[in-house]
Amino acid sequence: MIRFIHLADVHLGAAPDRGCPWSRAREEEIWETFRRVIASISREPVDLLFIAGDLFHRQPLLRELKEVNYLFSTIPDTRVFLMAGNHDHIRQNSFYRKFPWEPNVTFFEEESRTCVKVPELNVFVYGMSYHRQEIREALYDAWRPEAEEGFHVLLAHGGDADHIPMDVKRLSAAGFDYLALGHIHKPQSVLRGKAVYSGALEPIDRNDMGKHGYIEGSWEKGRMRLKFIPFACRSYQNLVLTLREDSTQYSLEETLKNEIMTKGGKNIYRILLRGRRAPELVLLSERLKRLGNIVEVLDESAPAYDLEKLYRKYSGTLIGDYIAYFSGREISVVEKKALYHGLQALLETSILNQ
Repeated sequence: MIRFIHLADVHLGAAPDRGCPWSRAREEEIWETFRRVIASISREPVDLLFIAGDLFHRQPLLRELKEVNYLFSTIPDTRVFLMAGNHDHIRQNSFYRKFPWEPNVTFFEEESRTCVKVPELNVFVYGMSYHRQEIREALYDAWRPEAEEGFHVLLAHGGDADHIPMDVKRLSAAGFDYLALGHIHKPQSVLRGKAVYSGALEPIDRNDMGKHGYIEGSWEKGRMRLKFIPFACRSYQNLVLTLREDSTQYSLEETLKNEIMTKGGKNIYRILLRGRRAPELVLLSERLKRLGNIVEVLDESAPAYDLEKLYRKYSGTLIGDYIAYFSGREISVVEKKALYHGLQALLETSILNQ
């Protein structure tokens, strides 16, 4: 049996949510999670470690490469296969060039098909590195595995129009046993048991929702077993708060504190405010943000106006005409917000003029 770990998009050096109080801690946490992966391999060795691009968030510093190389030296019985992705692509003056990696590490330095055989395991690993930030050619689609029996793994980074588009079904049909994919940050299986995005090891920005980690796999006599291992120390989550007509700023804050306590104070939240609130309630988003790791507050709630009743009351006035303009047709979310904001302003002006 061949055991392996497949991860990608570690983005060492990234400082997510720059400007937020937790940003600097996140930069170190990304490093620490990568160290924890290597430590887990040291305790329970696997045969192969695949890192499918973007180990670094930008060009790695020499000291950072040395740090990573030292970590690889602590797992000498694991063969490590590594490539540069679009974020850490190999520039002319990159420290990636000619870096003296540990004997157990294979770095795919060229921007062309390279095959490395591990004779003792009868494993063939194929890969390349980005030398440009964008590669629009479908470079992988023409690749074919060697005509030898064994476990054939393609290490590939990309999958969209600007970063090596690929036809995974075609590559699988060509004879690759496993496609260890990187670039897409959400963990997902593209072709069951064959082509998998491990996703970012740690979430990198507010759009990296849900669980993150790596793929643990085994290969034996043509049979593949794959398992996603959640490993990130935090996650981005949407937290929906439903307002009612009797909701107040204080009651909303208390609800939010309780929800964060239940779901985990270390996680990072996007707050979605929904429901119907009292028209006079003015929501103070900045006060909500101070209650936890809150990256954004989106107010999707609506004031509880009875538009028909208001139209009858103000028919023949500017307020009535304003309501009539939006009535009788489908309106977008933006138009709906404009309706409510405008109506509130007109009603407040009307009250002041009475």
